[in-house]
Amino acid sequence: MNTLRPCGCKGVRTCLSCEKDFEIAKPSLHSQFQELESWSYCVQCKRLYTGWDTQAVQAAHPHHEPASGLPLPGIFVQEGFLAPEEGAQLMSDLDALPWAISQSGRRKQNFGPKTNFKKRRLQLGAFEGFPGSTRYVQERFESVPLLRNFQTIEQCSLEYDPSKGASIDPHVDDCWIWGERVVTVNCLGDAVLTLIAYEGQQTGKYNLHLVNQYEQQLLEPLLAPEQFASYKGKVLRIPMPNLSLIVLYGPARYQFEHAVLREDVSERRVCIAYREFTPMYIDGMDKEQGEPVRLKSQVFWNTPEAIKTI
Repeated sequence: MNTLRPCGCKGVRTCLSCEKDFEIAKPSLHSQFQELESWSYCVQCKRLYTGWDTQAVQAAHPHHEPASGLPLPGIFVQEGFLAPEEGAQLMSDLDALPWAISQSGRRKQNFGPKTNFKKRRLQLGAFEGFPGSTRYVQERFESVPLLRNFQTIEQCSLEYDPSKGASIDPHVDDCWIWGERVVTVNCLGDAVLTLIAYEGQQTGKYNLHLVNQYEQQLLEPLLAPEQFASYKGKVLRIPMPNLSLIVLYGPARYQFEHAVLREDVSERRVCIAYREFTPMYIDGMDKEQGEPVRLKSQVFWNTPEAIKTI
């Protein structure tokens, strides 16, 4: 079904509402993934250990044997990135702004340029900068060594409602416009990020072939074929605790699809996703085209007029 449905879903994207109303049978990714060899990430050890339940793996931390763990370059989780009172105030500020329906049972607030991934077209569109109430979150990135010099050019609030079966299907963030560091700040609720090795043969999908143009500039080198092979047939589970910061980069960013399963959303979850430019738009051949976006990305507004950019 390719038509836009009242719930906001289209194509293969579905939520509980349209699955019921249009009698759409959607295969369970949860069931499919549980048939794979499951590994969960321990935030303290910074390694993966066998098991599907991320909470159980975290609880077993003092008894982990590092030698039995599996490394995954390109994962960073910082618990307590926001204080509880900051999270509460941030949610109040976000909910004071209008939400727009999105796909797969989600709602969103999007601040960034207009992009066409297939045609690789970038336009400033209605982008007028970011809400002033969220400025301190971006400024705090400077306290994280991995995020030094990170310049946000898109900020997107995402709400996951369990009553709608909210989720996001496995994907790799576009590699033409969005840079290496994929940043998520959890504002409300716990969740899990699920990763599987991407073995797609479509070189144009996700614009992954463009990574060759800036691979030498990556913070973490990609896995060699023999290293990557050890992750095939596995499902990797990364905890995303409330008020935490999660960054995907290097191998985890480019060589794995990531998803949020509806079964892992048990309460209202709100996060803010942040994106930076690829090197081509920072200091490469597309720098001039990206300049208007960079200038707008330095603006933080507090006036109601700017709400029209959502």
